[in-house]
Amino acid sequence: MPIYEYECMNCGKHYEVMQKFSDEPLTLCTACEGPLHKLISQTSFVLKGTGWYVTDYASSDRKQKEKESRTRGKSAPADTKEEPKAQSKTETKPQSKTEPKPEPAAKS
Repeated sequence: MPIYEYECMNCGKHYEVMQKFSDEPLTLCTACEGPLHKLISQTSFVLKGTGWYVTDYASSDRKQKEKESRTRGKSAPADTKEEPKAQSKTETKPQSKTEPKPEPAAKS
């Protein structure tokens, strides 16, 4: 249930009242029975549980990269460069012989 703030127009007393959305707003001060004014205040709430941050749903690739970067940062000095990866061989396919297609016979 949300907490609403009210202020008395006569005596200036502040109230914090826990009410349902369906409840009618308060109208009378309990101290002086003056009219109450509903205040608009900044809400506060807490996001509990998992799923609220990008890191909660990180893919396995991302987790692996983060793990590698953490271990690389500890063991390797910052001024060293990584060795380039060896180039992979490209597979060449033998060219197939294509026979020329016969031209259609001309109709007379």
